Amino acid sequence: MGMPMPTPEVLSVVRKGCVIPATPLALTSDRKLDERRQRALYRYYLEAGSGGVAVAVHSTQFEIREPQYNLFKPVLEIGSEELTNPEFTGGRPIVKIAGICGPTSQAVREAELAQSLGYDAGLLSLAALKNSDEDQLLEHCRAVAEILPIIGFYLQPAVGGRVLPYPFWRRFVEIENVIAIKMAPFNRYQTVDVVRAVADAGRQHQVTLYTGNDDNIIADLLTPYTFGMQSDAQTLRIRGGLLGQFCVWTKKAVDLLDTVHAIVDSGMAVPVSLLERNVQLTDANAVIFDAAHGFAGCIPGIHEVLRRQGLLANNLCLNPQEVLSPGQAEELDRVTAAYPWMQDNDFVRENLDKWLR
Repeated sequence: MGMPMPTPEVLSVVRKGCVIPATPLALTSDRKLDERRQRALYRYYLEAGSGGVAVAVHSTQFEIREPQYNLFKPVLEIGSEELTNPEFTGGRPIVKIAGICGPTSQAVREAELAQSLGYDAGLLSLAALKNSDEDQLLEHCRAVAEILPIIGFYLQPAVGGRVLPYPFWRRFVEIENVIAIKMAPFNRYQTVDVVRAVADAGRQHQVTLYTGNDDNIIADLLTPYTFGMQSDAQTLRIRGGLLGQFCVWTKKAVDLLDTVHAIVDSGMAVPVSLLERNVQLTDANAVIFDAAHGFAGCIPGIHEVLRRQGLLANNLCLNPQEVLSPGQAEELDRVTAAYPWMQDNDFVRENLDKWLR
């Protein structure tokens, strides 16, 4: 038997490139799962036009796996129900992605649960394997790939990732059911390592590139990555985004990706206005993700945007220490006033009651 693969319909969504929000966790005032608002978030992402949704990932808070919360399974179950709800999917195939992390025994258990709940792929974090060598890392990846198709994940070291050099990626992309890679090192050199590895392996038609670089989203999506001698050079593209930034103002993110695809697919010159917007989106993301304080207020920042729109009841995290940083709320006031083009407040206002019912 070969490695498990998603359905052709799901694969075609992955390969075309889409917006994939990294779902946050909705909590009540006493820090329990707010199931009604968790469902509303999934419905919002679906009706905004997301091609997929990532559940139990960094922005869902890694603490959901801890025994005192025990929220990993409930969050995946609610996601599985809502992401197949025809009222909100409109019958479209949605790429259902589960975050997979921890040492191999844990990662395998998480993959088995995700697979049993109908998830299409696992976003595989290697953050827990800080001291493993390249062979051990690849063995770990293959163990998970036996259960679930995988999406590689280059997580920036500032929030717990590790440096994963070109030789690792060159071997990783040989795993036959790697369907995509989310590149989020927030570093140009390391992003190029991944793209070049896919090119050199000749796997660009099997492994679709997604940006997770919230600091450079539009430029990542617009850039042709061409390597090698002119005669046999391959040009690769980053086709979509699997991003924490895309879990806020999602409708506008979908519109933005449609615009980028139209430009890239037509071969026309990149309008300077989009490069201008790249910087504005990076400015807004710096505030939401709290880059000024080493990303300490990243998850509360996401929650605060969704709270202001009425999607969440508060900006609380499971860890009471995880709060907005000093000045972050005022900076949010600044960027929301400065960049109305990136916000979908009207869309949320019109549909919120339906999502929350």
